[in-house]
Amino acid sequence: MRRLTTSQLHQSPFRILGATTRDNRRHIVELAEHKSLEIDHDSCQKARGDITNPRTRLSAEMAWLPGVSPRRATQCLQFLLDNPIAIREETGLPTLAKLNLLSSVFEAFEESYGAEGLFEKNYDAEDLVEFIIDFAHLVDDLDANEIMRDINEDRVVSGFPEIQSLLQIEKELGERRRCYRDTVKDCLNRFSSKKLIQIMTDILEATTHGGEKHAPSLVNDLVDSYESETQAALEVEAENIRKLLAATEAAASSGESAVKPIVEKLVIVARNWDDIAQPIQLSNQARGIDHNPSTEVASEIRNLAVNLNNEHGMLEQAQRLTNLSQELFKELPEMSERLDNDAGALANIAEARAQAEKNKAQWERDIAYQADIGIFFKKKLRISSSGIFWEGRNYPLETITRVRWGGVRHSTGIGFTVAFGDDNSEAVVQLSNEGMFNVFVGKLWRAVGIRLISEMLKALKYGEFLHFDRVAVHDKGILLEKHRLIRENEFIDCSWSNVHVWTADGAFCIGARDNEKIYSKISYIDVANTHLLEQIIRMKLKKAGNRLSDLVK
Repeated sequence: MRRLTTSQLHQSPFRILGATTRDNRRHIVELAEHKSLEIDHDSCQKARGDITNPRTRLSAEMAWLPGVSPRRATQCLQFLLDNPIAIREETGLPTLAKLNLLSSVFEAFEESYGAEGLFEKNYDAEDLVEFIIDFAHLVDDLDANEIMRDINEDRVVSGFPEIQSLLQIEKELGERRRCYRDTVKDCLNRFSSKKLIQIMTDILEATTHGGEKHAPSLVNDLVDSYESETQAALEVEAENIRKLLAATEAAASSGESAVKPIVEKLVIVARNWDDIAQPIQLSNQARGIDHNPSTEVASEIRNLAVNLNNEHGMLEQAQRLTNLSQELFKELPEMSERLDNDAGALANIAEARAQAEKNKAQWERDIAYQADIGIFFKKKLRISSSGIFWEGRNYPLETITRVRWGGVRHSTGIGFTVAFGDDNSEAVVQLSNEGMFNVFVGKLWRAVGIRLISEMLKALKYGEFLHFDRVAVHDKGILLEKHRLIRENEFIDCSWSNVHVWTADGAFCIGARDNEKIYSKISYIDVANTHLLEQIIRMKLKKAGNRLSDLVK
């Protein structure tokens, strides 16, 4: 804060002539004649006219110190020159008089720079924010009746006609408020753009309680002026944002590595834009209206975030933009609610994705298996997430469409068979170790069995028939053989409500409940996917419904 050598009040006609509000017309004329010997004659005559002409005197009185004694007025003017900020501590002054004194204090605020032109940290800006807030609240406290009383008390002494109508006071008060606004604006314009924006934001944060209550009228006037003056800058930044949005859209097809650096630039530009718009957003929020340019920018960034997630699966970038928008546009109630919903949805997706990754990692551990098969000539049998390896060939898990297994008792013991394959070929593994057989089948089931069951149910849902040797399965039922002694067997379509199942002689058996001659047997060891069919049918028989595909609802 700098020291003052003069101020607005020191330019008052009362101060120029050394007059008081209690001096009569004759004494004012004498003061003007005497003062013209010291300073410019025209200035003295103008000052005399301003405080003796009934049409101009009221303006001069209201811009002076109405209600303050001549002696104290002189003291206050000296305080302005000696220690401007100390005027804030003066008590017992009428509201208008104190505002006129404080208005002059704004001339002492300025941004400080060092010898190299670099901004020096000081407390002027912080003091200024507090000062403007106090000043604005005081402006709202102005009372036309109080002002008219103070002026008329002095006019009774000076002999000038008293003010009869509050309308005259109200009219001059409007001019005073405009002067106060312009004085504060002139003060703010002495600060750099960055500092000015921060000061305005701090003022709005404090006076609106973060957009929750109305700001003083002077603050709203400042914001309206600020909005008009920053419109061009906001339009430039908004256009930069739109260019980056378009560039991100164009790069999305090239993958996240192409999108990420553009999003980083977008974040910087969007923050720059919001820094400028923040005071306007807070003011509008307090007044119950949205800032339309902010709403437009927020919508465009939100649309990009939605598209990055929905169309390109870029969850991380979508979350980054959504979190940014939540931070920048919390002053827009409707948009803020939408963004909160978006953030919740994205968080759920992220949680589901993390859980899926966790499940996948566990699944990979669960299916992993490796063993050496054979006594003299070892063969490697391996199963992992990359496929099943046997006899020098790897079968990727996603290509496997059929599995079968079972055991056959021989005179030397039980021989176990496990087979798996794709649409074109099949691998067969012969095992003699029952423990190894059981472990490998369990791994095989988890690796491909669950997927194959899901694919079978999906095919049934879309009307396909699944064939297992001489048995045909459809969504609503199964074609079973009706066994005859003489004539050839025929196939009967049985609904699932009329079916029961059992196991016999290494086969999965399915029969009609109402006719014991209607049944079919499917070998576990020889027919692909029999174990899977059994699992599906047994699950179906435990649940209500007419279709196998009901299991996937």
